[in-house]
Amino acid sequence: MTLSFLVLAMTLCILPGGVRAEIYTSIGQMTDLIFRERELVQSLKEYIQTEKSRLAFVKSWAGKLDALTQLSTSDPEGYLAHPVNAYKLLKRLNMEWSELENLVLQDVSNGFLANILLHKQFFPDEEDKIGAAKALMRLQDTYKLDSEILSSGKLPGVRHNGFLTVDDCFDMGKIAYDEEDHYHSALWMQEVLRRLDAGEDGAVSLSEALDYLSFSVYQLGDLHRSAELIRRLVSIEPSHQRALGNLNHLEMMMSKKIEDGEEMHPSPATERPVTLETYERPRDHLPERETYEALCRGEGVRMTEQRRSRLFCRYQDRGRNPRLLLAPMKEEDEWDNPHIVRYLDALSQTEMDRIKELAKPVLARATVRDPVSGVLTVANYRVSKSAWLGDEVDPIIARVSQRIEDVTGLSLETAESLQVANYGVGGQYEPHFDFSRMSDVEAGGATVFTDIGAAIWPRKGTAVFWYNLWRSGEGDYRTRHAACPVLVGSKWVANKWIHERGQEFLRQCGLTEVD
Repeated sequence: MTLSFLVLAMTLCILPGGVRAEIYTSIGQMTDLIFRERELVQSLKEYIQTEKSRLAFVKSWAGKLDALTQLSTSDPEGYLAHPVNAYKLLKRLNMEWSELENLVLQDVSNGFLANILLHKQFFPDEEDKIGAAKALMRLQDTYKLDSEILSSGKLPGVRHNGFLTVDDCFDMGKIAYDEEDHYHSALWMQEVLRRLDAGEDGAVSLSEALDYLSFSVYQLGDLHRSAELIRRLVSIEPSHQRALGNLNHLEMMMSKKIEDGEEMHPSPATERPVTLETYERPRDHLPERETYEALCRGEGVRMTEQRRSRLFCRYQDRGRNPRLLLAPMKEEDEWDNPHIVRYLDALSQTEMDRIKELAKPVLARATVRDPVSGVLTVANYRVSKSAWLGDEVDPIIARVSQRIEDVTGLSLETAESLQVANYGVGGQYEPHFDFSRMSDVEAGGATVFTDIGAAIWPRKGTAVFWYNLWRSGEGDYRTRHAACPVLVGSKWVANKWIHERGQEFLRQCGLTEVD
């Protein structure tokens, strides 16, 4: 067991804000793509000058990207803090630049092709595009965002707005459809239908949207809605043989239900819009899913005013530690039982910048230990990248370790190296135990404790500390916690796990299971 007081879940920063695959799991590494895309735009503009008359369409496309990349490179993390911007960056580099490459291949006598081939080795792949789309759906679920709201980019705290076109929404729905996730497919195909009905132009056709939407709602068990959507499809394309066959099949099924008494009367014919409340989201592997997501939204926090009145703040010198006598640490109570505290100004801006600088080149996809095989592996419920920095890496890391030892009053002799984690698009870590984090975030990104109903919100430069073991050495199961998906922002966290070994004379042992 470890005494992982999740020490210093040190919030490095969450600003609104070359390894292939899994790029989407780290906003920090995605910032490199912003500058690569900018360089490609410059190369593209030079190419256009040589063949301006023939490449009028390409020039128009480049102009749009030029304006976009000027904005994004001025504040990369702020730009990528909006999940829609992050998704569209991955989609552009995965799909649209390749389409442009095919166009340019018609004439290979230019330097642009060589430049794009040079950068292409760093481009996101299909896994990144799908991962980013799933991340947007995860945000949609956790924060109860309707597809219309999410696609319009109307999110709290954003510095750079971003929106999805009707074709982007279709791609979202298609990814969900291909994953047999018909709940999200229905939500996004309905948004496509709404946009097309409102007159928005796109490559996707109305019949395509109706085709996918009708099948998804059928898979969700809504026969009448599916039938009405197919009838509309047939009215547009009377010769659509598959739609005609599906409609005949549905009408037979509905007639049989009436004959068997399962329906006393036919449901009224209607083509009601599909919203978040229309269908129940399918159950998944996490039993406390609803509690976890409610806490992420700030709902269901079990801290009464009476309990809150017993929380205090203080200057902590940890038994007159000489360093803390000179500069006492500002400590404030976040939760009473189990006791969770926050240390203010735990890291300076210079320290945070240096830690991020050291970590970024060595970030790797965060792993979990498989409960069956015991092997470390990646998992969809932990979406982030992390790096491990020992005290020998840089004097600042050693200085931070000394500060942790001072403020906790514990020995770091058996502690693990400083873990620096960066969360990507919709980055999260579902409820788990640590028997073995923070930065300002404009929206989302809380650390929540599902057993006790606590939500600890990230604040830049602060550190949060708790014990996950009783004094007896038994695990405190009340400390089961999770990192909520980051809605807006780029979340950097530095963690320090301190093991129980070496603390025998520093933290008094208890004799009973819950001491």
